[in-house]
Order: sequence, then C-alpha cells, then structure tokens
Amino acid sequence: MKLIERKQYLDKMINIIGTPDIKVLTGVRRSGKSKLLEAFKAYVQKNIPNANIIHINFNLSKYDNLKEYTTLNNYIESNYAEEKENFVLIDEIQMCDNFELSINNLHATEMYDIYITGSNAFLLSSDLATLFTGRTFEIKVYPFSFAEYVSYFGLTDKYTAFDSYMLEGGMSGSYLYKEQEDKFDYIENVFDTLILRDIRQKYKIKNPALMDRISGFLMDNVSNLTSARSITDTLTSNKEKINHKTVGNYLQYLCNAFAFYKFRRYDIKGRKYLTTNDKYYLSDHTFRYAKLGTKNLDSGRVIENIVAMELLRRGYEVYVGVLYKKEIDFVALKRSEKIYIQVSDNITLPETFKREVEPLLKIKDAYPKMIIARTRNPEYQYEGVKIVDVADWLLDK
Repeated sequence: MKLIERKQYLDKMINIIGTPDIKVLTGVRRSGKSKLLEAFKAYVQKNIPNANIIHINFNLSKYDNLKEYTTLNNYIESNYAEEKENFVLIDEIQMCDNFELSINNLHATEMYDIYITGSNAFLLSSDLATLFTGRTFEIKVYPFSFAEYVSYFGLTDKYTAFDSYMLEGGMSGSYLYKEQEDKFDYIENVFDTLILRDIRQKYKIKNPALMDRISGFLMDNVSNLTSARSITDTLTSNKEKINHKTVGNYLQYLCNAFAFYKFRRYDIKGRKYLTTNDKYYLSDHTFRYAKLGTKNLDSGRVIENIVAMELLRRGYEVYVGVLYKKEIDFVALKRSEKIYIQVSDNITLPETFKREVEPLLKIKDAYPKMIIARTRNPEYQYEGVKIVDVADWLLDK
C-alpha cells in the first residue's frame, strides 16, 4: 500500500519526544493510527542514534504470548537498554488484559517514552484519566483529509479532485480497490465489523438491531438537529419498543467509538450553550454512502460533514450557532480566535445566497465570517463576508 507522510500528526509526535506523558493515539478504526506509529518508529530510528525501540503490535500472532499484563511488563523490562533512550510503542493495546496496570508501572519508573494505540471503543478520550495514573497526551487521528487525498493520488485539478473525494472519502484502505462498489463494501465492513462490533463488545449491547437503526438514522440525518427523544419518537412510530434513555446511551457509545461527533448548539447573542437538539457528523462521510447508498447524494450535507471534520482536524472547538432563531452552521473557536461559517453546495441562485449570507450579516461582532461552497471561483468578499470555494479552503494551510 502506498504511504504518504501524515505530517500534521507526525510532527505532533516528534514535538513531544522526551516528555513524561503517556502518548495515546485515538481515532476511528482504520484511520491510520498503526501506520502513523510505524512512521514515528522510522523517524526515531533515523534521527535518534541512541534509541532503543521496543515495538509490540498485538495484531501479529508473534506477540500472542504477551496478552497478559505481567508478561507484557516483563518483556518490556527485559528489553530495556541501559544508557539509551528507551521507546515503548504498542499497537492495539486493548488486546492485552489489564494493560493499564503494565503501562502505569512502566510510566512510574520514568525509564520509558511510551506511545500506544488502541481500539476506538476501548481507549476512549473520556477514559484516559481514569485508566492511567500518569498524565496522558492524546493525539487525535482522523481519516484522510482532502489535502491528504490529493497528495496520495498526485491530483492537480482540485475541483475535479474534490468531486472524487466526496464519493471516495478518507478511509484510505478503500483506495486499494478499483471498483467503487468494492470500495463501499470495504467501508461498510469497517463500520459494521469493526466499529459496531467494538461497541457491542465493550458495552454488552442487548439490542444490536436498535444500535444499527440508530446509526442508520444518524447517517440519514447528518447535519439535522437531533435528540435522543426525537430519535425515540421516530423509531417508536415504527413500533420499536425503546425509551429515550437507551437511545441516549447508544448515541454516546457511537460517539465514544469516534463513528460520530456531536456538535452542541451555541446561542451567539446570549453567549450560552443550548441543552436541546445537537447535530451529529460522521468521522468519514462515505460511511453514509456505504450504508445507505448513493441514490440521494445530498451534496450539501456531505460538504457540511467534510467541513465539520476539517475544523476538528485543525484543532477548533466547534459549535452550531443560533442567532434570532436563525442557524449558523459552525462557530469555530480556538483560544482567542473565532470564525462564523456557513456551508452550502451551490450559492449561484440569488435566493440561496441570501439565505446563507443573511444570518452572518446579523452578527455584530468583528470576528471573521465566511461562506464555504462549491463556487469553483477565486475567493471574494460580500459586505465583509468571505466567500471561498470548498476545495480552496480545504487545501489552504
């Protein structure tokens, strides 16, 4: 398989070499965590001559005898090298029983620089503080961005490339298949076999059919306001016997596994977070195509999903804005930075452009405002609102 350097993530790992944290790579299954760990290993081998690397990949049967924390711990300690920088790299750590006991012990010795990856449902962001007694540094890994997609295939026509990315997405394992149907089969398998299986195993799901229905509902309603109660009402009308608390739990499990990301609503005028109706976006938009088909592509929702995930990649805290009962697709925050964003497929019709720009013009503060759409034109401004093509914005570093 062809590899590209995922510089954004690799640089982050390189910059924290030698810090006392337990470094944890998290993200949806098949998003490239294992390949990233291998790339980091290659960097250390090349650039740190005094390095001793203890690398364990639990996907390989040669390490089956280490799937118990005492044997894992003994193996690592027996491979410690005096007067060298000792790196511990462990892939799929959750396959070792009580792995946290070994990691905490190794960390307490202050003798190792520790990097681990794990199954999405078994190594959650919310669990890190309780799993590990030492400080953790989380590196969130996402499926391929549009920029990475362009780099992987060496594409030069960015607008045509974006049309392809909308269909093929960022699950790079699918790139090995020639036929689009085979690509979707691979992506569907990732979602069903790996993501949902992990969730069922971790949370001992009693109603897997309901989990499937909820994930299907979320896919079909990407970018729509959603709540546990609204999903319950919809499924109950189809004679499902469920309650909104169960649905709420299942929604959380899907987000814990990085299948979906929840975006809360933010009242721009009142400067407060709203507690009802959130939006859910897929970690990769092609899960939707693979599961639901491509008859109704709904390009606007797909583009909105792509922008949502790119904002997360760029390190923003993202909310859905509300102002005078009008919706702003995204309010993106990063320290003192704030951006208001509307997303659309096509703004050539005057009424569509008016619908998108009016909510932005009503915001009275001086923070940047923009519309991201498929314009296929250079960036321009309208009354202080930046209008930018989605492909240009995604490639803008």
